[in-house]
Amino acid sequence: MQKITRFAALVVAGLCLLGTQAQAKKFEHLAQTPPMGWNSWNNFGCDVDEKLIKEAADYMVSSGMKDAGYEYVNIDDCWHGERDANGFIQADPERFPSGIKALADYVHSKGLKFGIYSDAGWTTCGGKPGSRGYEFQDAQMYAKWGVDYLKYDWCATDGLKAEGAYQTMREAIHKAGRPMVFSICEWGDNQPWEWAKPIGHLWRTTGDIYNCFDCEYDHGTWSSWGVLQILDMQDDLRQYAGPGHWNDPDMMEVGNGMTEAEDRSHFSMWAMLAAPLIAGNDIRKMSEATRKILTNKAVIAVDQDEIGVQGFKYSSKNGVEVWFKPLANDEWAMAVLNRNKGEVKFEFKWRNEMVKDELTHRTITFNEQKFDWQDLWNKSNKGDTKKFLKTKIAGHDTLMFRLTPAKN
Repeated sequence: MQKITRFAALVVAGLCLLGTQAQAKKFEHLAQTPPMGWNSWNNFGCDVDEKLIKEAADYMVSSGMKDAGYEYVNIDDCWHGERDANGFIQADPERFPSGIKALADYVHSKGLKFGIYSDAGWTTCGGKPGSRGYEFQDAQMYAKWGVDYLKYDWCATDGLKAEGAYQTMREAIHKAGRPMVFSICEWGDNQPWEWAKPIGHLWRTTGDIYNCFDCEYDHGTWSSWGVLQILDMQDDLRQYAGPGHWNDPDMMEVGNGMTEAEDRSHFSMWAMLAAPLIAGNDIRKMSEATRKILTNKAVIAVDQDEIGVQGFKYSSKNGVEVWFKPLANDEWAMAVLNRNKGEVKFEFKWRNEMVKDELTHRTITFNEQKFDWQDLWNKSNKGDTKKFLKTKIAGHDTLMFRLTPAKN
């Protein structure tokens, strides 16, 4: 009898373990290409309300962003009110008088998806109630409201281990039953690329981005980073990215005050990185130049390429970098980034170059293979790799090409 009881106990324990393992999964088949959308934080910080989010959804449609592939409207920090008597989080009643469910329904009515923000700690970075100790209740509320995307931050997390904390919220989301893209935002401090693939769909690789092309903003105990600084921090990370699991160099600052050339470079290099394209500007008031950058479908297609391979730096000389990114159908993307403030002359003798990608084992030997190329920012500029490429690149600007195998 004792043996039978012990055996039964082991069976029950095994079933419980299997049940736990079944829950311990992120929702698959989400974010098969890098997520595209808009987030409130970079431009508005804590100054958010339901009117702003509704207008952002409206303008995402009317500006052509939705047609270009953007789909998530994400409210960041400071939407929170207090928890009710049972511990369930509520929206700030003054800023969101209609409630989050009504707001999500409005976003969905536009053919878009709705994202929200929380934090693994006791409080969010903006001092609002965090999810620590309430993970399963919060995930239930998000599912009830119709949330499609959760950005999960890392403030006020003293004593927590990042991997375990994010596993807890992953299981809470799975238990709640509504598929959500899970965005891990612990700033790359704990090398999430090494452990986050089965937990989240994207993970931040750096600290916060700053609206500057080439600078560091020192806050004392931490820093915000310019575009070039964040770009440099992506070295040696490309092997961790792919469909359903992306390196995230943070939301974009396109349209927030840099020059048009710098915005173009920022957008180009995020596309080469196969990075999530999450706009962070005031899309209600953006200039036509900003709108054209954010809706350049040819550049977006490089980011959204179906094989999901992150690009790599091929060469760097005198402040000019050449990058390549393998694409589907034996095509390639190429970017030439001028990190200098002034204009430079650039020459690329195709026949003298051989490009080898150690990750995909794909190679281009230009003296044996001919490609047609098209400039993705100036689409009338076309050519092939039989002739040397000679051009000029403005300060902080980027050239971007799509290379297609020639038919003859």
